[in-house]
Amino acid sequence: MTNKASPIARREFLKFLAASPYVASAGGVAAFLGQDSLAQDIKSSSFASIMHDRMRVVENPKDALTVFDLEATARTKVQPGHWAYMASGTDDDATLFANREGFRQLQLRPRRLRDATKVDMRVDLFGTTYNAPIFTCPTGGQGSMHTDAEPGVARAARARGAPQMLSTSTGISIEEVTKALGRPVWQQFYAPNSWDASVQLMKRFQANGVTVLALTCDNITGRFSETYLRTRPKDMQQCEACHKGGPEVGRHRPMQDGIDFKGLRSSDRAMDWKFVARVRDYWKGKFILKGIDTHEDAKLCLEYGLDGILVSNHGGRSTETGRGTIEALPEVVAAVGNKIPVFLDGGVRRGTDVFKALALGATAVGIGRPTLWGLGSFGEAGVNRVLEILQGELKLVMGNCGTQKVADINRDYVTSRNWKS
Repeated sequence: MTNKASPIARREFLKFLAASPYVASAGGVAAFLGQDSLAQDIKSSSFASIMHDRMRVVENPKDALTVFDLEATARTKVQPGHWAYMASGTDDDATLFANREGFRQLQLRPRRLRDATKVDMRVDLFGTTYNAPIFTCPTGGQGSMHTDAEPGVARAARARGAPQMLSTSTGISIEEVTKALGRPVWQQFYAPNSWDASVQLMKRFQANGVTVLALTCDNITGRFSETYLRTRPKDMQQCEACHKGGPEVGRHRPMQDGIDFKGLRSSDRAMDWKFVARVRDYWKGKFILKGIDTHEDAKLCLEYGLDGILVSNHGGRSTETGRGTIEALPEVVAAVGNKIPVFLDGGVRRGTDVFKALALGATAVGIGRPTLWGLGSFGEAGVNRVLEILQGELKLVMGNCGTQKVADINRDYVTSRNWKS
């Protein structure tokens, strides 16, 4: 009997390490490969070499081959506590893993002999034309990744012709971000447990030209961030310089400036469909819900006059559903038909992921952690490179699959071993 693991076991173990937020928060696979025989076998395997290349640290954003290179690079530059917070999910991180695994279960069905020189990724989203159906997600406090922060993301989005969705928990004022973007942001909305405060926030959005409001409804009760609590620095005194009173309490939220938030929660636990109706009545622009994952709620979105749906599970950071957003997408799309656009975020790392989501009915796709990896690695230039990589990969797969326009991409181009037809 031998203690040597089988090739399949070695590969599966390495896959686990590569995907684990525990491993990511502690420095990646390399930090976990010690001197035992299994580790040496993994180190010597070609699979390990490939995975190592995907996570290599680069000195220049142009040297990044994939977004994973920027993940590895950002890990070396971002403070450990901030990295642990960003990389973690909730509970067992099952939903975090499911977001990626869902894409891996889908296969492409390319059509051949179509002119790939005519690929056009441009899309019209709520009356504005963008270069590709990829937007940056609203992740709060982006200054924890790099001093370029939200304006750096805005400048990169502007350069690449991408929409930017700004968090209510932004660390930089909406005025400064809007100026950097050169057009109104799409505004994510955490509604506090005060209608007066909610109205004041929406008035500020309106004053800055916001026409797309995305109310978050998937994380109103908070979460149990087990991985973060286990992997953050043991000595939290280093955080007190920026976070007086704790990581959440001490954060500067300029969106709240001039609004009395004393005693208020940033997200109302009592939020219900009556509140949605109230916002719909007040807000005159486009109004979407972020966090809808079922056909039942999708149908209610139609009843309440929503202009769109963002299928999201907060990047695996809200409820531990164990279900990836790409798995939830088809039932939401089927429920609304073509009446309103359906967007998706969660687990998107490749242009093929974007293509798969579009094939299953998404109108556009958001990227959260990849944006932060780019920001953490090289600031604005890193985010620019992330968008460049994903837009380039999408154009490549569109050409190889025989789709010249985004509108050509449909369910005929994807399949799965688990599908009956």
